[in-house]
Amino acid sequence: MNLFGKYGGYRKLDSFTIASIVQLATWRFCTTFLNRRNDPCGRQFDQMTQAARSGRVNIAEGSERASTSAETEMKLTDVARASLAELKNDYEFWLLSRRKLPWKVPTPEARAVLDLRLDPNPLGEGDGLHEASVYLLAQYDKFARWLDSDDPDLVANALLLLIGRALNMLGRLKEAQGEAFRQEGGFRERLTAARLETRDQQQVEAGAPACPECGKPMRQRQAKVGSHAGHPFWGCARYPACKGTREVEEDATTPDFHRCPPTPHDGSRPQSSQSSQSR
Repeated sequence: MNLFGKYGGYRKLDSFTIASIVQLATWRFCTTFLNRRNDPCGRQFDQMTQAARSGRVNIAEGSERASTSAETEMKLTDVARASLAELKNDYEFWLLSRRKLPWKVPTPEARAVLDLRLDPNPLGEGDGLHEASVYLLAQYDKFARWLDSDDPDLVANALLLLIGRALNMLGRLKEAQGEAFRQEGGFRERLTAARLETRDQQQVEAGAPACPECGKPMRQRQAKVGSHAGHPFWGCARYPACKGTREVEEDATTPDFHRCPPTPHDGSRPQSSQSSQSR
C-alpha cells in the first residue's frame, strides 16, 4: 500500500499559472500607480500585494501538503480563492473610486481578454524552475497589452477578468479535491489501513488460523468475562465487523508444568522409586 498520496505538481495547474500572472501584474500595478496621494500610508500597497501573493503561494503549499493531509490541501486551496476574491474587490474599488465602471463581458475588450487561452503546459518530469519560468513569462506576454498598459483602469479591468477566471478554476479544483477524498480517503485512513495490513501479515507469519466466518487471519485474544475469562482464544482480525472465533489448541508436545501428577485410585500419594528404596 502506498502510504503517502500524490503531492506537488502545482506548476502544471492552470490556476497556479493564472494566479502567478495576477501576482506579477498586481506588483506592477501597485509600484506604478499607487503613490503618496492615493495611498499615503502604503497600506493599500501591502494589502493588495499580500493578497496576490497569498493567492499564488497557497496553491503551491496546498499541493505540497497533499501527501499527508487532504484536509489541509482543501483548506489552503480555499484560502487561495478567498485571497484572490479580496484582491478582486480592491480592483473593483479602484475603478469605483475613480467613477469608472468595470467592463461588461460582451464588450470587445472583455471578450479579447476572456478568449485568450493558456498554451498547453509542457512541463514534464525533471523540468525545473528555469523551464517553469520560461513558460510562465510566455503566458504573461499573452496579456501584456493590457497588463503592461500605462492606463491603470485598463489594467484593473483586465485583472478583474483574470482573477475571475482564477476563482472559477480554484472552485473546480476544490470540488475535485473533495471528490478525491470521498473516493480514496485521506492520510489517517491510509495509516490505519497500512498498519492493519502489516499486523495481519505478522499474524499470518506467526501461524494464525483463518477465520471460519470470513477467511481473514485471526489474532490471539484473551477472554475477559464469562466462564472462560482469562483463557486465550482466536478472534477475527476484522472484529467487530466479523465476530468469528476459534479455540486455541494446546500443543500436545509441550509439557504442562502447571498440571499436578495423576493421583492413584487408592488415594495414596505417589512416591518416587528412590524414596521407596531408601525406606
